[in-house]
Formats: sequence, structure tokens, C-alpha cells
Amino acid sequence: MADTRQRRRQQEEARLGRGERREEPGVWRRMRLWGLAHAVDDLYQGLVPAVVPFFVLERGYGYVAAGGLTLAATLGSAVPQPFIGLAVDRLRLGWLAAAGLALAGAGLGLSGLAGPYGLVWLLVLLSGLGVAMFHPAAGKAAREAAGDSTTAMSVFAAGGSVGFFLAPVLATPALAAWGVRATVLFVPPALLASWALVRNRHHQRALAAARAAAVPSGADRWAPFLVLTAVEVARSVVFFGVSTFVELYWLRDLGASRGLAGTALACFLGGGVAGTLGGGRLADRIGAVHTVRLGTALGLPALTGLCLAPGPYLPLLFAAATGVVLNLPFAVLVKLGQDYLPTRPGTAAGVTLGLAVSIGGLAAPALGLVANGYGPQGVLVALCAVPPVGLLLARFLAEP
Repeated sequence: MADTRQRRRQQEEARLGRGERREEPGVWRRMRLWGLAHAVDDLYQGLVPAVVPFFVLERGYGYVAAGGLTLAATLGSAVPQPFIGLAVDRLRLGWLAAAGLALAGAGLGLSGLAGPYGLVWLLVLLSGLGVAMFHPAAGKAAREAAGDSTTAMSVFAAGGSVGFFLAPVLATPALAAWGVRATVLFVPPALLASWALVRNRHHQRALAAARAAAVPSGADRWAPFLVLTAVEVARSVVFFGVSTFVELYWLRDLGASRGLAGTALACFLGGGVAGTLGGGRLADRIGAVHTVRLGTALGLPALTGLCLAPGPYLPLLFAAATGVVLNLPFAVLVKLGQDYLPTRPGTAAGVTLGLAVSIGGLAAPALGLVANGYGPQGVLVALCAVPPVGLLLARFLAEP
């Protein structure tokens, strides 16, 4: 009997050494809930670029006004997140994720019903603020549910990728059929998801106490966290650059149809979902830092293939591959940031999920200047210079 117990213990240790984890009952259910909530939240971030062209067509907004709406969403979601993260770490704000989700949906959903441009701008700003309220609180709660499993954490992170993927898929047909007033159709998902989070609050409080020991403790390490933030900014610049110009590349440089151009964007975003989930499993096997370095290193060959592959069909494979490798480190960066700042998980989530990602989006105007001079393919070529910088930065990361 003693030999049997010892053999089982050795098998369990070997299994854990391979990176496999047997999660507690109910953990995956909670992670699916947080992943679904994250998908709904980031749906509203993805809806902004989908809705803006319809405001231009229906309301006669100029390019400056259209850019102002994108700026409102970015200001609302990016600037407050580190400060909200600090508040989440210091105060009991378990309700904040649900409230932010409701505000994100209500702001964006009602913007299509508003008349004056100033009111539309304010509603889009409030929607961005709701997104900012969600990420730090949800990131902290999801980490408490996931414990030390990057695989479980990747379920939460992948939710955001799913939200970005679904935004144009759901919005374009509705807006084409009913105009910008169709944005009101997107209010109910936020309210339903918010209600589900409110119902889950008492389970989350109990889980936070039970899993406290699973979350790393110790002193905050700001130096590697700042390096990690720079790596995330580099990843985000490439992600936003490709997602913004990949359809135009198919249309203007490859001479493809609109349908095939949309397929290219779907391949890229769908690959991002797969990469986020796969990166979590890979990190549990080979380590977080190795996964970040691997995903960053593979970015250059994937982008090179996207630029050089002939015809309109073969590059679809490289579009999907680029989405996979760019998002391979995504969930890992979120968890690794919280490992570097064990006493500030809300702050870490606010920076890695919000601020660093949004800063990457601010590079879009500069890439637009490149596109004016050299076309969409010139943008993709220019983006090839970013992964080597990210890889150089990633060499200074250390396992927590």
C-alpha cells in the first residue's frame, strides 16, 4: 500500500513537471464566466472602428470628427486604467467589473441614438471608461480564480480576442441594414453579462480567500515589469497595424475582392484566439518567459511570409500564422505582470490589458503616414522591424 501511494505521488510530480495541472472543481466554470465577460467587454472596443465609418456616411462627419471618436474611446479606456488598477488593489471594489461592463455597453449602444456630435463623443468616451473599469478588476478576479495556471488564465485573455473577432462580424450586417441606430442592439449583452458577474460575486469572495496562497507573494519587481510593458507595447503596435491594414493590403496590393479581404482579417483575428489559448498551455510546459520570447521571435518570419507570399490565397495562411504568434504571449504577459507585482494584481492587469495595448493603437496614425507614401504593403514591411526590438527587450525578462 505504501509503495502504491509513493508511486502515485511520483506520477503526480512527473505530471506537474510536464506543466499539467488538475484544476479545482468549479475553476473552469468561473474562468469561462470571466472569459465570456471579457469577450463582451472587448466587443465594445472592437465596435468603435466598425461603427465610425457608418457615422461618416450617415451623419456626414469629416475625417477629423471620425478620428475624434476613436480618440475618445482610446482616452477613456487607456488613461484611467493604471489609476483604477491602484484603486482595485487598495479598496474592495468587487462590483467594479460588472459596473464597467454595463457602462461600456450602454455608452456605445446609445451613441447611435444621440444627435449632436458632442453627445456622441461623450457616450463613446464613457464606453471607453467602462472598459477601463472592467480590465483591472476582472484581471485581478480572474487571477484569483486561475491560481498559478497560465492555461486557465489564457481562457480569460482569449475572451478579449474573441470579442475583437466578433465585433465586425456582428456589427457590419446590423449597421448596414438599420444604420447607426442599430448600436442599441448591443446594449443587452453588456447588461446580461454584468448581471451574471453580480450573481457570481459571493463565489468570487470565497474563492479569493481560498486561493490566496496560490498567487505569488513577495516584493514587487518594477524593473522587469517595465520591460514586460515595453514588450507588450511592441506586440500591440504590430497587432493594431496588421488588423488596421490587412484588408487594405488584400484590396489594393493583392487585387482581391472585399469578401476575400474580410476573410484575411478573420484569419488574422481567429489565429489570435488560437494563439492566446495555445500560449497559456505552452507557458505551463516551458515557462512564461520562454513562451514570450518564442512568440516574439516568430513574429518576424510570419510577417515576412505575409509580405512576400504570392497571390491572394497563400498569404491567408500567413495572416492566420501572424495572428497566432502575436497572441501567443498575450495571456502569458498578463499573468507574468501579476507575478512581477504580486501585491498589485489590479495595477498589473490594468497596464498589460489596457494601457500597453492602447498605446500600441496610438501608433496607427504614424502607420497611416507610411501607408500614404508606400501603401498597405509598406506598412507590413515597416512592421517587420518591431519584433526584433521586442525580442531584444524580452531577453531582459526573468522567470518570477
